[in-house]
Amino acid sequence: MYQPALVAFAVLLCSPALVDGGKVLVFPVDGSHWVNMNVIIEELHVRGHEITVLRPSDSWYIKPDSPHYKAITINSSAGFDKEDFESYVMRTLILRRQRASFWTRMSLELDLMTQFYKIHEAILQMVEEMFEDAKLMQSLHDAKFDVFLTDPAIGGGVLLGHRLGLPLVFNVRWTIQGEGHQTIAPSPLSYIPIPGSELTDKMTFTQRVKNVICYIFTRMQLWYVTEQNYKPFVHRHFGSDVHYMELFQAADIWLMRNDFTFEFPRPTMPNVVYMSGFQCQASKPLPKDLEDFVQSSGEHGVIVMTLGTLVAKLPEDFAEEIAAAFAQLPQKVIWRHKGKKPSTLGKNTLIMDWLPQNDLLGHPKTRVFVAHGGTNGMQEAIYHGVPLVGLPLMFDQHDNFFRMEARGVAKVLDIAAVNKDVFLEALKEVLHQPSYREKMKELSSLHRDQPMKPLDRAVFWIEFVMRHKGAAHLRTESYKMSTIQYYSIDVLAFLLTVILLTFTVVISAVKFLWRKIIYGSKVKKE
Repeated sequence: MYQPALVAFAVLLCSPALVDGGKVLVFPVDGSHWVNMNVIIEELHVRGHEITVLRPSDSWYIKPDSPHYKAITINSSAGFDKEDFESYVMRTLILRRQRASFWTRMSLELDLMTQFYKIHEAILQMVEEMFEDAKLMQSLHDAKFDVFLTDPAIGGGVLLGHRLGLPLVFNVRWTIQGEGHQTIAPSPLSYIPIPGSELTDKMTFTQRVKNVICYIFTRMQLWYVTEQNYKPFVHRHFGSDVHYMELFQAADIWLMRNDFTFEFPRPTMPNVVYMSGFQCQASKPLPKDLEDFVQSSGEHGVIVMTLGTLVAKLPEDFAEEIAAAFAQLPQKVIWRHKGKKPSTLGKNTLIMDWLPQNDLLGHPKTRVFVAHGGTNGMQEAIYHGVPLVGLPLMFDQHDNFFRMEARGVAKVLDIAAVNKDVFLEALKEVLHQPSYREKMKELSSLHRDQPMKPLDRAVFWIEFVMRHKGAAHLRTESYKMSTIQYYSIDVLAFLLTVILLTFTVVISAVKFLWRKIIYGSKVKKE
């Protein structure tokens, strides 16, 4: 009776899919970036790997205790300041609602750049202190980690990974110099839109001009935020001949948090692995009281609204307009909102401090998702095939929603122009025009039609790097080349010089022969 069990056990032991548990060192980015990094960490833990997470002492999301990882807490104030971010978000909302002047908005942008500058400055100060802590660095060396996993939106993990000499894997959408592809892959401005430009891959001449101008402006912003922080640090610790972006480009595997249902077609690289929607999963049953509320919607269905972790509440006038619009609909509404209860709130609207977003989006009665445009929410909407009404606020949210609007699956609103009537009209359009839902179902079908789950693919490549101590055979060596070498300017200059010399020699020879002929003719005549 025990023979089948013994055979199954033997097969499991011999299975090539099983790998010995490795040791993974993680340097994450706080906030919403941690939410998706934690998904990978939990999966690695389930597969028997030992995870160690480095975190500053004032971390916002990253907890010091977890059943999935061991934390090393660094005595540093390099974490995200929750109150500062929430204050900035509220100021942004209020200014946009008031149709603030161009200069006021520019001041707000400068304020955001200053905040990011301080974040990078604080992270580098933390890494500097870690480098100087001989005991800590020795313990990290002695731990003999197999791989270093980090999010390059903040550069501290990249620097530490290189100092420890570990194979480097990125969980990436952004680096310290913008969108990840632009750091590692050829990115011609003629058909690759700069994030924030609100352009597609099909551009007119005027749009290409706009794209170039956006690129220049973006480079100026990134220079202010990164160059002054990272350049002196890298020169001090890695050598004056090392450019800080070389350390990013030398990563073994880039686990990219998007794919081509979201991204416009573009060049990529062998070590870029797409794992869009890796955090998505089949919906779980809702709590009974919430399920009862959803079922009470009947044939009309449910609208789900949440504006992400940073926007817990809205300005009161804005919330009143939103609630008044919801009250006019036959659908039931589930709205995450922590602010003052609007006086216009209808009986069809349930306000919650927190809602199970993935489970609600996967519910068959969910008709529309009202969102702010964060990448995680966009991918969950695609995965579950739910059309969108967009209220983008800042960061990459406008660009994310523009991509959804370009595919015909979202109606995007400017919050400065939103009132009850505008919001209600947008909701009715997405609810009643079948094209929104049909196109989103098509997009969902494309996204799901893969040979393996995105999370499985991500973990496979992390384990691949562990097994092979890196993935150098997939990594281009172009990052070691100077700009002159990369664009073959030196080769063109050499060939041009050869052509000019050859042309000069030929012309000189022709002139010389011509003179000889003319001179010889004159001598014969004389």
